[in-house]
Amino acid sequence: MPKQIKKKSTKITDTKGVKLTSPSEITIVVGYAPIMSKKGVALLSQNRQFQYFNAKTYIYPMVPAYAASNLKKHGYNTYWMDGIAEEQTYEQWFDALSATSPDYLLVETKSPIVKTHWKQIKDLKKRLPHLKLIWVGDHISFLPVEIFENSPVDYAITGGDYDFVVVNLLNHIYKGEELEGGVYWRESNADIHVAKDKIRSKKLPDGTIVCNSGPASLKHKLDDLPFVDRDLTKWELYAYDNGNYKYTPGTYMYSGRDCWWNRCTFCVWDHTINPIGSYRSFSPERLFAEVKHVVDNYGVKEIFDDAGTLFIGPKLKKFCNLLIDSGYNKKVVYGCNMRFNAVTEDYYKLMGKAGFRFILYGMESGNQKTLDKLDKGTKEADAINGPKLASKYGLDPHITIMLGYPWESYEDAKRTINIAKYAFKKGYYETMQATIVIPYPGTPLWKECKQKGWLLTEDYDDYDMRRPVMKIPFDHKKILELEQDLYSSFMTPQYITRKILDIRSFHDFKYLFYMGWKLIGHLLDFDPNQTKVSYFSFAFWKNAGKALFGHFFRPNTTVDDEKDAIKLEDSAVNL
Repeated sequence: MPKQIKKKSTKITDTKGVKLTSPSEITIVVGYAPIMSKKGVALLSQNRQFQYFNAKTYIYPMVPAYAASNLKKHGYNTYWMDGIAEEQTYEQWFDALSATSPDYLLVETKSPIVKTHWKQIKDLKKRLPHLKLIWVGDHISFLPVEIFENSPVDYAITGGDYDFVVVNLLNHIYKGEELEGGVYWRESNADIHVAKDKIRSKKLPDGTIVCNSGPASLKHKLDDLPFVDRDLTKWELYAYDNGNYKYTPGTYMYSGRDCWWNRCTFCVWDHTINPIGSYRSFSPERLFAEVKHVVDNYGVKEIFDDAGTLFIGPKLKKFCNLLIDSGYNKKVVYGCNMRFNAVTEDYYKLMGKAGFRFILYGMESGNQKTLDKLDKGTKEADAINGPKLASKYGLDPHITIMLGYPWESYEDAKRTINIAKYAFKKGYYETMQATIVIPYPGTPLWKECKQKGWLLTEDYDDYDMRRPVMKIPFDHKKILELEQDLYSSFMTPQYITRKILDIRSFHDFKYLFYMGWKLIGHLLDFDPNQTKVSYFSFAFWKNAGKALFGHFFRPNTTVDDEKDAIKLEDSAVNL
């Protein structure tokens, strides 16, 4: 049992009646247990699409970091323990956890790793029976009862505002605060005091009754959050091993929840933790204040804003002007997620002046039928015009592309690869991330797969992007070859020559070498032999060399003439 604080009383005691001085003696740990796999490092944190990377990458988990910071702000004794980023074994992480004498543990999960978390929950409850476990994340938000069916978890919090709601949960238990929506617990839990007429419940097959406090609470004002406590959350773990940074140390921001377009049918965050209609953002002034804070106090040189799409219009203009007028555009470079057709040339020019460097676009496919089915709201021409304008004003466009749609033929996939190759050759794309499309539970794509019988498996362990889980109209072995081909599409004489000529310093050379190492890691991620090969395998280098040099010696594509004919007026800003 957790330490009990008697409500509305000056006497604060634990379960043994020992007098405590304040709620600060309630200890909560926020973090991730290590996930050990031959496939590489688990990208569990702040990631909409789960992957294992052979080239280690650590992404700053913004919402868990805000949760830890908010808990600390409200007086709770808070620890941060990311065993993945700290490269610990499970036993090392467990020893550090138990050394804090924790009352609570908050963990974020995703579909491809949730079965592993069920096992970890069972182990934790066996070894630390008094520890109360709180699980959150997109999978939990869609299937909150499932985790109670498969593990002895104590609480689940649905929705993307769990950084607010976890504070409310503890305040409910220890201070009598009214419980917000989105919290799930077992009926036998004596720490929850909610009127019966406000409780919803479901009976599990074993007779256990799981209660909840109603729909997820998603109406909080983001400006009320404290700055992320970078010391508490060990920010340096995430400051270097991340391909989004050219300059280090770097860090992440999170300007909004989560994407104002909020409609893409494959995006699990758009349909679970941050559903349609729930988008909110920090004010430009509040966002700039946190930028200033990390630059002044931690010497941060680059920031990546990982909101699904950065705010646009007057807010973007205000934020850019704050950077420019303060001179911080000379102290730090900024990056963000953006839509191809979200801003005009004037805004790109302003962003370039404000110190924006890195801009990430979700291209997804080079085929209009796919863009329409995904409800992307973009046109094929936008994938050329947006990055072309961004690069004109000094921004480095990074493109994300997915292959393996059930309705796309092998030729459709090759067309997407050719478009990427064309754009790299012309200097419109700087870097890229290639993935296999995964229909996460809760998304419209997943529901369509269920209706049309497209799913090959519903085993969550298979949803880790190392093979298709949907039926596709060509040999599944080809998809990994296509991914390697896509990752190699930059390898044209024009791109290579331009990168060499762009080297102006030893730092530029180091960054180019680092990105080359990341590329090799991604080629290994999608090697057809998977874990049977390594960086030192002849078979891997044979496959990688074939993909890379195939593009180098055949730089022309079937879309060159088509894409050369695109004009700026072929794209329109679409809000």
